[in-house]
Order: sequence, then C-alpha cells, then structure tokens
Amino acid sequence: MENTDFLAMADKYKDMVYRIALNYYRNPADADDTVQDVLIKLYTAERQFQSEAHLRNWLIRVTINECKNVLRTPWKRWTVSWEDIAAAASFDSPQESELLFSVLNLPEKYRVVLYLFYYESLTAKEIGRLLNLQESAVTTRLSRAREMLKKKITEV
Repeated sequence: MENTDFLAMADKYKDMVYRIALNYYRNPADADDTVQDVLIKLYTAERQFQSEAHLRNWLIRVTINECKNVLRTPWKRWTVSWEDIAAAASFDSPQESELLFSVLNLPEKYRVVLYLFYYESLTAKEIGRLLNLQESAVTTRLSRAREMLKKKITEV
C-alpha cells in the first residue's frame, strides 16, 4: 500500500477501529493499542482491496479478531468501569447518558451487534459474516438487545 493511501485510510478508519475495540475492552488504553496493531496490519497487508466496502469490512474483521486474541490473554482482564467512561462523555440531556449507560451494560454479544448495526450501519448479513454467525442469529441478538434496552429504560 502506498504511504499516501495508507495515511488517508488510517485517518478515515482509526475512529471506527477505536470504537469497536473500546466496545470489546472497556479500556481506552487497550483500545488505543489495538488501533495501532490493526493499522500496522493494514500497512503491511500485501493485498489489494476491491472497494472501499471491502477494506472497511476487512478492518472490522481484523479489529474483532485482534480484540478476541487480546481478551484471551490472562493479563488483559482489567477493565475500566462503564460509569467512568459514561462520566467522561458529555451529553445534552440525562436521557442520552442513561441510554449510553444501558447500552454499555448489555452483555458483549448484544452490545457489539447493536454497535455494528446502528453506528456502523452494517446489515444483519454483513454482521453475520464478520462475526461468523448466521443472519438469523444476528437478528435474534438485535431483537433481544432491543428488548433488554426497552426493559432497562422503562425501569428507569
């Protein structure tokens, strides 16, 4: 990959990679490390990407794999509480912070699917390919996550 192409792609996708990693780790420092690792893999990748969507999906898959590999190691089990992360974020209304807190407290399998669907605008089919799940499993997880959020929000 040419240096100028790499710099443009790194600048465009580093935030997406960071958000996915933060979703997995709940630790900003580990998410930063993963961004660096993924971008190094992009720079050293000896492949041609067919399109912008192909590159984006490749980066998402590499990020997810990297996160799972890091989480398998015993010394990477420490996380920052969601309260600290939510407190650092600023919102216009208390409802927005409550929604973020509710989403962040979902189990990982639901939280990641919600993030990819709503924030990265991926279809259930694309999410299934990235997470090695059937499309029906993705739609089920989305449905369950929405139901969990609905219950948490109505309780508040």
